[in-house]
Amino acid sequence: MTRHPHLPGIPRAVALALLAATAAGCGLLDTDDDAEVSGPPAFTVAAAGDILIHPQLTDQARKDAKDAGGKGIDFDRTMAGIKPVISKADLGICHFEPVVGKPEGPFQSFPDFLIPPQITTTIKNVGYDTCSTASNHSLDHGPAGVRRTLDALDAAGLKHTGSARNRAESEKPLILDVKGVKVAQLSYTLGFNGREVPADKPWLANKTSFDDIAAAEKAARTAGAEVVILSIHWGREHHPEPGTPQLKLARRLAEDTGIDLVIGHHAHVVQPMEKIDGTWVAYGLGNQLARHDVPTGLTEEGIIGWFEFRKKDGGWDVQARYVPTLVTIPPDPGETAEAAEAGKDPDGGGETPGVKDHRLLNVAEALRDDKDLSDEERARYRLAFERTQGTMLNRGASKDGLKPLQDLPG
Repeated sequence: MTRHPHLPGIPRAVALALLAATAAGCGLLDTDDDAEVSGPPAFTVAAAGDILIHPQLTDQARKDAKDAGGKGIDFDRTMAGIKPVISKADLGICHFEPVVGKPEGPFQSFPDFLIPPQITTTIKNVGYDTCSTASNHSLDHGPAGVRRTLDALDAAGLKHTGSARNRAESEKPLILDVKGVKVAQLSYTLGFNGREVPADKPWLANKTSFDDIAAAEKAARTAGAEVVILSIHWGREHHPEPGTPQLKLARRLAEDTGIDLVIGHHAHVVQPMEKIDGTWVAYGLGNQLARHDVPTGLTEEGIIGWFEFRKKDGGWDVQARYVPTLVTIPPDPGETAEAAEAGKDPDGGGETPGVKDHRLLNVAEALRDDKDLSDEERARYRLAFERTQGTMLNRGASKDGLKPLQDLPG
């Protein structure tokens, strides 16, 4: 599953040079994919948080397609900033939260999402291999919505788990071959916004139950999985601290199952990582890509978790890193007009003055490589990095070696 990155609109040589610069000094990215590697089996995983397409992001994708001389909806430029990281991992895991509609719409936002299926192509283009699909929005449009979403992921070449079109699909563990290692992915959610899984289709989407997760892990092992990764939709929205139910379930998963890695989402803000009884738990990866109607600053921030697995003493040693990300938000046109009428700074209604487009950024890379950033942009990016770093480490993970994949530029 190794891929070499190539950003849209950037010559391949430039893209590869960018990757080389990115890798310099960061350790885990500084590898030669084509070299013969000796020693025990090893592979890398990149995983990120919620992908939840709000109307402003669809408008941006239409604008980008038009600016490129085409038409339709194209999210590639919005997500291009993370491609050098995701495409370098041996396994890229996304969390696909909403339901897709038809290519031309109509689309819907909160509370029952219906989003452009074109986003699935971009997810594949940036380097993701598989997506978890169990979320509180899985049942927004019933069985037809589940089917349409999984069909779109299939068409884009993405594997998926967490929801299913039939019983046979739900009962077959998702196992991927990652550099010769059989890796299983599980996906579960805390609930479905008050909806219930239909009694005649209990396999439609996975609701969290410790017993069900433990049984799914055993089934994956029986099917040949050497590593099992759990994607779990849990916690309290907009709370940077994991709640008591998360903490209790995390400990039980780490101590009473053989799951090798737990990656969480749903809070829409970054939550810490913690190593429990030898198992890394990422409580909340924040938003990968979203644009809430009322941005809070925290909802634009996220992380890509980077995990290096290496076979050791009959088990797996896992080294954890993280990459702070940020979705930039331009001024709302209505707010800009109001500001102009009031004689105020026209950039005053935006998330950061000077921002023109919605873009998903690797914060450290943006600070290092973009020489044209305004002072306000630099301050905002540094805040995102430092705040994320504080959150990541506030459950003592530094003692277990957790640190950023790329340091904050001086």
